[in-house]
Amino acid sequence: MKLYEAWEALAAQERSEKEHQSFWQEYLLKEQHNYEKMLGEKNTKLTGTIAELAEANDMDAVTFAGFLDGINTSLVEAVTLEDLEETTAIDAEVDFEKLYFNMLDAKAEWLYNLPAWEEILSEEERKEIKKEFNKSKTVVKDAKIGRNDPCPCGSGKKYKKCCGA
Repeated sequence: MKLYEAWEALAAQERSEKEHQSFWQEYLLKEQHNYEKMLGEKNTKLTGTIAELAEANDMDAVTFAGFLDGINTSLVEAVTLEDLEETTAIDAEVDFEKLYFNMLDAKAEWLYNLPAWEEILSEEERKEIKKEFNKSKTVVKDAKIGRNDPCPCGSGKKYKKCCGA
């Protein structure tokens, strides 16, 4: 079984509510530790085999595959998760601006409020990314065409007698 499949199976495993909470709490602490380390070192590179990277981040290979799943959309070039094995070598680069945006999207307050971000992105940059994030979540509805309004197709007829019929 490939690592990513094993991660999906582990994450979806049937557990009691208490076990479920415990599993995710433990994982999220490991994830937070990885991000604190990465941001503290200002390290944008993930280079090595999965086994080496997992060991360097105090994780087993399956859990590290889960970490890669979470960070994959923040990489300059995404990793093909389905092909991961312990011996798979990766050379990936993290885009910190994308990472911050994706943490906002995941509502991961405990991650996007890490003090280490202050050394990576200025307060203005973080505000601009947050502004872009908020803009991406704004729904803009098109103006509704009334029955008696001119038809937008340009026929000169009322909407109800043309395209709205």
